Amino acid sequence: MGFLSGIPARGEVFHRSTVALLTFACVLWCRILIIWAISSWFRRGPSTPDPSAPAGAPRLPSRNLFPKDTLMDLYVYISENEVFSDFNNTESLFWFQRDLIYGDWTTGEAGDGCYEHYLELDTPEGTQRNGSLYIHVYFTKSGFHPDPKRKGQYRRLATVHASRMLNKFKRRKFLKTKNLLTGATEADPEMIKRAESHGPVEIISHWHPNLTINMVDDHTAWVKGSVPPPLDQHVKFDAVSGDYYPIVYFNDYWNLQKDYYPINETLKKLPLRLTYCPLSLWRWQLYAAQSARSPWNFLGEDAYEQSDEDQDSVKVALLETNPYLLGLTIVVSIVHSIFEFLAFKNDIQFWNSRQSLEGLSVRSIIFGVFQSLVVLLYILDNETNFVVQVSVFIGLLIDFWKITKVMDVRMDWENRIAGVIPRLIFKDKSTYVESSTKIYDDMAFKYLSWILYPLFGCYAVYSLIYVEHKGWYSWVLSMLYGFLLTFGFITMTPQLFINYKMKSVAHLPWRMLTYKALNTFIDDLFAFVIRMPMMYRIGCLRDDVVFFIYLYQRWIYRVDPNRVNEFGTSGLHHSEENLAQVAAEDTTPAAITDKPEGEKKND
Repeated sequence: MGFLSGIPARGEVFHRSTVALLTFACVLWCRILIIWAISSWFRRGPSTPDPSAPAGAPRLPSRNLFPKDTLMDLYVYISENEVFSDFNNTESLFWFQRDLIYGDWTTGEAGDGCYEHYLELDTPEGTQRNGSLYIHVYFTKSGFHPDPKRKGQYRRLATVHASRMLNKFKRRKFLKTKNLLTGATEADPEMIKRAESHGPVEIISHWHPNLTINMVDDHTAWVKGSVPPPLDQHVKFDAVSGDYYPIVYFNDYWNLQKDYYPINETLKKLPLRLTYCPLSLWRWQLYAAQSARSPWNFLGEDAYEQSDEDQDSVKVALLETNPYLLGLTIVVSIVHSIFEFLAFKNDIQFWNSRQSLEGLSVRSIIFGVFQSLVVLLYILDNETNFVVQVSVFIGLLIDFWKITKVMDVRMDWENRIAGVIPRLIFKDKSTYVESSTKIYDDMAFKYLSWILYPLFGCYAVYSLIYVEHKGWYSWVLSMLYGFLLTFGFITMTPQLFINYKMKSVAHLPWRMLTYKALNTFIDDLFAFVIRMPMMYRIGCLRDDVVFFIYLYQRWIYRVDPNRVNEFGTSGLHHSEENLAQVAAEDTTPAAITDKPEGEKKND
């Protein structure tokens, strides 16, 4: 993970993705708690005056139009129209369930109040051509019908209606890659034709065969205009009576994105399994908070799609991880965040207060800037998660700041580039040049080049021959990125070499190293909790091995008073200062005893 120079090795790249994922999950759960606290406050709060009412009459608490244990019927219609009115069309009626009990948790096939209905629909032609398909759900009190045209059988206050789109439009991006030498590609010819006709981004209708219809078992005395968001989007009040309708919620939270499949002209049947279940207010608040999206979001639809993918990772971890291991992971993730903050703070403090560069590999830090820049350009070229992009960018800025601490940087205003842009002049600091560190650093990188350059050439040839790329720019980035992930840990060895030659480790920022090492061990735990390639797990283990070598060096290179610490001083300097202070104290009493008796009394 690049202990000294922030090298984004394989383990660190996964670490940043893990941090982004855990941050996303923590934000969601914090939102849940906030919504629960706000809704609890409003539920027991007093009624407030209504300015629109005569003489500022107070807003009266409302009641649920469907009392507890109300006998009701369920009508489910499937239609291509967003507004449904064709109640006489029997083909549109997908499911009719009689005599459901509102708030009952004991009936049903499994004794949990749930009912299920499965049927395969004929795919409409409009839906095959990227059209929409809607579900219309009606709950009516027993004996009533949802058709407003049926006089005597329809009643407005006895009917609850909810609808939504069944299919989901998702963006499919086509990456046009090819072998840069031969021009051949392994992509599907059909996909290539669609990319040429529809462009690199195509919006395609997708289908998921499962959907749950929840009716929230809630009888809270909500006050109109005082329902906290995002719950106010679901609580609907009757304009005349002032009471509210039962909340009908379409629950697709556990529908993973990977289970959606595209709807096209070859898909003749659409399987659909509907499940009706009662839902408590607490669980509904959880789902509502998870699915809520801020109206102030400025990242666009691409960020929403990335958010769905992040939610999938959280859901898979919840579904497939042992509960005890999951609980341990949550606790460890909190510790991980604390260690990450402490490592960041100590790293900044170390380089900000550093006076001497003796014993530190300046070339490793410069090479770390190059690696961070390659990683940033690569994830931008591949449109990675926005949170990861911000994390890598901040890391790059910190690496640039470290350059100003290990080298003298100044602007040359006289010799400008093209007569306009001033030149940046980099010069090694005197504490680095005058010490033996520069000699050892140059020697380490010379030996390192004997290994890196042949490996780099072989990997570049392999990537060019066997891997497809979008273009030469993408090839350069992917080749550099893959090489750094595979062999980047080798660039941590110059510091080990300098420690060996100097027989000292006192110059290292051990607090920062310790925190980062603990984070690496935590990454090892995440590597076995979250699905990931085996090479990433090997990368985490590889960083552990490097840190154990540092620990071994710390053990064999014992305390040496001649060694210079991170503040540019040594034990010998402190000894000389102590001797000078003792000598000064010894001479002071002698001077006093030589004074006359009267002056002694005055003193």
